[in-house]
Amino acid sequence: MNGIPWAALGLNIALSAAVLTLLMAATFAVALAKGGVHRVVDSAWGLGFAAVAVTGWIASGGRGDDGHRLLVALLTVVWGLRLAVHIARRGRGHGEDPRYARMLDAAPGSRALYALRKVYLLQGVLILLVSLPVQTALYAGAPPLPLTVAAVVLWTVGMFFEAVGDHQLARFRADPANRGRLMDRGLWSWTRHPNYFGDFAVWWGLFLLAVSGWQAALISVPAPLVMSALLIFGSGKALLERRMAGRPGWDAYAARTSGFFPRPPRRTG
Repeated sequence: MNGIPWAALGLNIALSAAVLTLLMAATFAVALAKGGVHRVVDSAWGLGFAAVAVTGWIASGGRGDDGHRLLVALLTVVWGLRLAVHIARRGRGHGEDPRYARMLDAAPGSRALYALRKVYLLQGVLILLVSLPVQTALYAGAPPLPLTVAAVVLWTVGMFFEAVGDHQLARFRADPANRGRLMDRGLWSWTRHPNYFGDFAVWWGLFLLAVSGWQAALISVPAPLVMSALLIFGSGKALLERRMAGRPGWDAYAARTSGFFPRPPRRTG
């Protein structure tokens, strides 16, 4: 397909914005029904991407390569639903997330309206931005086959690190013998953040699926850059490591284990 059908893509972005608005409004209503526990919005993060992918797949019907469109939508939905289910299970039975508690304790005026603006609507905007490669890929056509293969390999590596890392951490935490200990086994011995590295790889893989030409690449590249910045410098690695600093064994673990990109652990001592 030559170029991008800008009008159709613009309409798709508007439809995705409407769908995300409804999703975030419904999630906000669920949070209020649960007594103002806003951690439920974290599950809506993955659901939002899945919703955007399905919306775009339906709206782009009849355009370009049907196999490519299905691949893009399927990879995005699988990633988004797995993440949403994992976060929902992890938060079951827990109260408010400390991040949101601290934010809302300092809220001027209504806590609920502040959460709506600063948490729900902001996440909706971020989902719309980060999902641009998905939306573009559904309209701009398929990239060359080698690039598609590289994209799927990168997505698969990312899903492996993310899903296996989350599973290993959940099993570690479920064992009472590990209470107070740092997780430094399995993938967690190769990187301190296998789940965040997994997200990073997934979204650069999805970006490659959108690179059918220079226009598609240009409109899509801000998305993986924003996701990378969030994972490494924002609410991912940087925030978590500030909370972990000072815990017994952390310095030794950080000295032998990569901070982000996987590699074999260093020998220390």
